Order: sequence, then structure tokens, then C-alpha cells
Amino acid sequence: MLTGKQKRFLRSQAHHLDPIFQVGKGGVNQNMIKQIADALEARELIKVSVLQNCEEDKTVVAQELAQGSGAELVQIIGNTIVLYKESVENKQITLP
Repeated sequence: MLTGKQKRFLRSQAHHLDPIFQVGKGGVNQNMIKQIADALEARELIKVSVLQNCEEDKTVVAQELAQGSGAELVQIIGNTIVLYKESVENKQITLP
């Protein structure tokens, strides 16, 4: 579980990132969760965009992605979700 200070730090780090995944009409599926887990292992911090045509609520999508990939939900702002998971082999971010 992340503290408020750690979430603030991660939000500042994620500000300059572009979303690398989009959740659309199909919603969240196992293939997407696996790809997000792989991306989190490589990058630790990613953004996911929820498109207008997504039938699920963005908070539900965020919870499904976080639980499925074992990541921490840092922030939901607008239609963008920020996820963090500490990398096992490729650690880049040091939390305060």
C-alpha cells in the first residue's frame, strides 16, 4: 500500500508520461492485463487511457487492471489511470 507522500511523488513522475494502453469498447480482458503486467515490469509506472466508447466505469476498469496485474492504483484523473508496480529485475524508481 502506498502512502500519500509516495502517491504524490508518483503523480509528479507520471505527469510527463503518455498513455501506452487504451481501454475501449471491449473493456478489460486477460490479454490486456498480461500486456499491462509486462509493461509495468519494464517501466514500473504507466498511464492507461479509457476511451469514450468503453462501457464500464473508469473506476471499475482501474480496479480490474490494478488487481489483475498486481499493481497499485496511483491516480484516476479524467479518463486516464496511473498504475505503479515495483519491478523485480528492472528497478528504476526509488520511492520516498
